[in-house]
Amino acid sequence: MTADRPASTSPLVLTFIVPAYNMARHLPTCLDSLLSREGDDLEVIVVDDGSTDATAQVVQSYQARHPHTVRLISQTNKGHGGAVNTGLAAARGRYVKVVDADDWVDPTSLSLVLDQLRDQSRRTNPVDMVVTNYVYEKEGRKHKRVINFRSVMDPGRVLDWNHLRRFGLAQYMIMHALILRTEVLRQAHTRLPEHTYYVDFIYSYQPLPWVHTLLYLDTNFYRYHTGRQGQSVQTSIMIARVSQLLLVNGLMADSTPDPGTVPRGLYRYMIHYLSINCVVTSVFLILSRKPSNYRNKDMLWRRLEHRSPVIASDVRSTLLCRIINMPGRPGRLAIRLGYKVADAAMGFN
Repeated sequence: MTADRPASTSPLVLTFIVPAYNMARHLPTCLDSLLSREGDDLEVIVVDDGSTDATAQVVQSYQARHPHTVRLISQTNKGHGGAVNTGLAAARGRYVKVVDADDWVDPTSLSLVLDQLRDQSRRTNPVDMVVTNYVYEKEGRKHKRVINFRSVMDPGRVLDWNHLRRFGLAQYMIMHALILRTEVLRQAHTRLPEHTYYVDFIYSYQPLPWVHTLLYLDTNFYRYHTGRQGQSVQTSIMIARVSQLLLVNGLMADSTPDPGTVPRGLYRYMIHYLSINCVVTSVFLILSRKPSNYRNKDMLWRRLEHRSPVIASDVRSTLLCRIINMPGRPGRLAIRLGYKVADAAMGFN
């Protein structure tokens, strides 16, 4: 059931999509941040994905106070991807930003982002994608890790893919860093699989061939809440759900454009991103210590070869993929030891 939304007096610039499943406890922090710079050109769509707690009631209380801005859409459970799909179908803003219900945005940074999006919306050819920094807000840790893209792109300039410099070994633009033009997502027919974890990989990958221009704002906009018990990025949970990573990896491979069909800089970045996903998936297949998953790791690479020998060769040639494909038990041991270092640095748990 979709709540009616009063007509806006001006075109909407930004739609926040907030997928929410049993997030009554966390939603106030999220919604307060999104509404901290309220204007009549902003909407917040919360998709209650079959929650059994008070998620809907929390959103309704915000809707009563912000009837021109907050919308509640309630649906049977379809998973994170299904909730994002519902929000995309309903979005009226020129741009879309997905914010998970246990995350939030920085109010000061939001002012800067909205000013830039308003400026772009007045232009004949608005930029297709805006990139911002994000911050790991890990529970129990005072030092917050900021991910920025200063080494890759110049801030404040409209860029194309060939302007981008090379990304670092494990550096890529996750969903939390991206604000996409709504029409780009619709032209790309972006639709995420339902009842599937880790679909943020697809969201930040599949639409890229339809993105022609980018704008990097060097501001710490998105606050990514990590370290919460039961979170899908915990090591034990990722091992248990490794079949979901395999599914996502296959969808990403299928979405990879052939070389020569997209700008060289875009192809290079997508190969880099796909190689990271192949490594992540391979690592958790190995960490499971199951012979069947060792075979699944080999299947991942055979599947990529079947998709395109050229793409497979380009992915395999990256440094991370050369390491992950060290043969036999020594290779698996090296991966386990390497993961401990990466885990400490990235703060999954």
